Amino acid sequence: MRAAIFINGLVNDYTTLARWLRPDDFLIGADGGTLHCLAVGRQPDVVVGDLDSLDPVLVARLAAEGVRIEHHSPVKDQTDLELAIECAQRQGVDQVLLLGALGGRLDQMLGNVLLLARPDWPFRVTLVEDNQMAQVLHDGETLTLCAPVGSTVSVTPLSERVTGITYYGLEYPLVDFTLFLGSTRGISNVVQQAPATIQIDSGLLLVIETIQQSKG
Repeated sequence: MRAAIFINGLVNDYTTLARWLRPDDFLIGADGGTLHCLAVGRQPDVVVGDLDSLDPVLVARLAAEGVRIEHHSPVKDQTDLELAIECAQRQGVDQVLLLGALGGRLDQMLGNVLLLARPDWPFRVTLVEDNQMAQVLHDGETLTLCAPVGSTVSVTPLSERVTGITYYGLEYPLVDFTLFLGSTRGISNVVQQAPATIQIDSGLLLVIETIQQSKG
């Protein structure tokens, strides 16, 4: 089962946002992100957070309609998103999709992206924004890209170094390469053959796919 978590960031296009969803997703509203869930015509299964971004009347209505409300104190050590991912973990999901995670405050946005790299999640956490998808590779992992031919793929080290980087199916190849934190060497590659893959030996590597839209 996959959980889709709606976050209180900026959403440019609800039609595009809705395309990422599956009918059987377990839906979680991270506080104000609940409004994005409702805007695409879906009802969350759970609302999580300190609820400072939601009208109490709406919260009461959702609770009356059977939505589970996990109300946390505003004096807390975690963001609403981190609490929502932990809620998904308790639900027993095997994938987590983040929607509406970008835009607005820079600190919140960076925190949302870096949550992808937390090593103890028992599932892959994927962030999507319009036609972009972000995931993090950990030690020894291989990622098969979803992006079709012509799409842009960028990688950025999140650890001091990432070793053994090897691409298959990308226009500009790397084989057993090391990238260091702060390097832009991995920005703006292109999928030449699909499915392309990226593998690493050690480190944390942020992979962002900008998916080429089909024509016609």
